[in-house]
Amino acid sequence: MTDFPVRHLGGLAVSAQGLGCMGMSHAYGDSDDAESIATLHRALDLGVSFWDTADFYGAGHNEELIGRALAGRREEVVLATKFGFANRLGEPARVRGDAAYVREACEASLRRLGTDHIDLYYLHRVDPSVPIEETVGAMAELVRAGKVRHLGLSEAGADTIRRAHAVHPIAALQSEWSLWTRDLEAEIAPVCRELGIGLVPFSPLGRGFLTGRYGSLAALAENDMRRGQPRFADGNLERNLAVVAKLDELAAAKGVTAGQLALAWVQYRGDDVVPIPGTRRQRYLEENVAALAVELSADELAAVEAAVPADGIAGARYDETSLTLVNH
Repeated sequence: MTDFPVRHLGGLAVSAQGLGCMGMSHAYGDSDDAESIATLHRALDLGVSFWDTADFYGAGHNEELIGRALAGRREEVVLATKFGFANRLGEPARVRGDAAYVREACEASLRRLGTDHIDLYYLHRVDPSVPIEETVGAMAELVRAGKVRHLGLSEAGADTIRRAHAVHPIAALQSEWSLWTRDLEAEIAPVCRELGIGLVPFSPLGRGFLTGRYGSLAALAENDMRRGQPRFADGNLERNLAVVAKLDELAAAKGVTAGQLALAWVQYRGDDVVPIPGTRRQRYLEENVAALAVELSADELAAVEAAVPADGIAGARYDETSLTLVNH
């Protein structure tokens, strides 16, 4: 697809909507590799060429899966991956940002992805024990070596972003941003815009909740990460479902799905915003892509925000341990 809209993350041109690949290997219950690869190939056919993965997802499986899907089509993809978690899923969170680990992690990712370069290389979480200047300095060495094209940060705070950008240009900040998670709007997004850094919202559909497909915990697999998240806990879940019901009413009146309306709201945050909704199924991929065509007037945007106010969501977006790793 040659006419798919393009947006820019710093100096990196990408498809205006990307594809988050985490759920193909990690967090949301069992998946099927063949189905995931078919979805990845369908994404390219549609024009969704900005793919996002991480070495942490599935303990390397996600990168290996992406590598298989890339075979013969690497030049069609703007490939982003992340490093920084030195633990495995289910273990206590352990973040590493020292220079030696930066180099080690990159080599391992290149090997799993089956490529000689990464288009956008993110620090997944900031290591509080290592100066950001050391971490980004080592990442910059990877750029000079031709192994990485552009650098990014994930879930970093405003001061950290400034310090990192002073070492080497940061193309993008990847952080959670949706109607039900708006932490970065007050300080972090303005700093990114001041510095010319693009914004890549992950979970723009509220981990799928804003689609209205999850009316109870019974709809989630037993090994689904969301079962342990505060917003899906008893009491919070019911309150949040009432909010989604209002969003669904607005969507029905407009002739779109609740998910499409929520995703369109994110896309309207600015031309420097490139959401990466995740899915492993072609039908949801196609539904997400169709959200690019949803036009919202100022009155409609206001109605959406009134239906899902920033302070109207019950529960934190992460558990206490995970919250210590974001926005600093």
